[in-house]
Amino acid sequence: MTNVDERPIVVGVDGSEAGLEAADWAADEAVRHGRRLRLVCAMTWDPYEAVTPPVTAGSGGSEEAAQEILAEASERVAARQPTVDVTTEVSLGEPVTTLTAEASEAYLVVTGSRGRGPLTRMLLGTVSLGVAARASCPVVVVRGEPENRQGRFGRIVVGVDAEEHAATAVGFAFREAEVRDVPLTAVHAWRAGHTGAGDGAGPPDAADVFGGVVADAAAVHAGVRLHRETIEGSPRQVLLRQAETADLLIVGAHHRRGVVGLRLGLLSHALLHHSPCPVAVVPQP
Repeated sequence: MTNVDERPIVVGVDGSEAGLEAADWAADEAVRHGRRLRLVCAMTWDPYEAVTPPVTAGSGGSEEAAQEILAEASERVAARQPTVDVTTEVSLGEPVTTLTAEASEAYLVVTGSRGRGPLTRMLLGTVSLGVAARASCPVVVVRGEPENRQGRFGRIVVGVDAEEHAATAVGFAFREAEVRDVPLTAVHAWRAGHTGAGDGAGPPDAADVFGGVVADAAAVHAGVRLHRETIEGSPRQVLLRQAETADLLIVGAHHRRGVVGLRLGLLSHALLHHSPCPVAVVPQP
């Protein structure tokens, strides 16, 4: 098994522009964390994706097509981040299964948002959604506007809910803010009548919301500038608004008992489909 300190950043590429954008983002991330980059291309395509395989059958077969895709992505990474150590892998299998298996020895898995066109660009492909739902390591779906993907806002956002479930996502968020040297905004959305104090209840006490794991992580990463915000509204609306001026939105994914490998709730689905910036889904223990 790969040593924890040597785990690479894995990015799935398929010849699409979204896949190349994911490779761009992953290359920058590899530099920030000083990690290897592993480009992976599965030899089969999901028949339910609205994407035509980028290489025709007459070009020599699926393995040759996959090698061409990897070569293009490797050249793009080398031009963008020449110091990154890059390896490539052609995998025989379905993309979700391939990338989920890769996650077991990865620090992070990166995928692109597979939508097409001015409207469908808002939508998420089945591969990205499947990997985010099943991977054992954090997954970043690279989506949103160019300024968000390219880190021009200098701001990370993490959604905070029940403290006992938040530790892994909060820790990941602090590490991201630290390596980027940008502020971290921890956001808790609340609604009157859903705070445990009955209908008409006011906002929760910030010390209660951001104590525990947030305070512990802040002590470990003392150089990170932390902003704490409790905002009235649905978590979906609050986090999507926050994401408009963020480089990365981070949320935790909870294990669901009796549902093996599926742990994305309605909030995670909504953010992955509609976020204006890249989204990191961090599995919780």
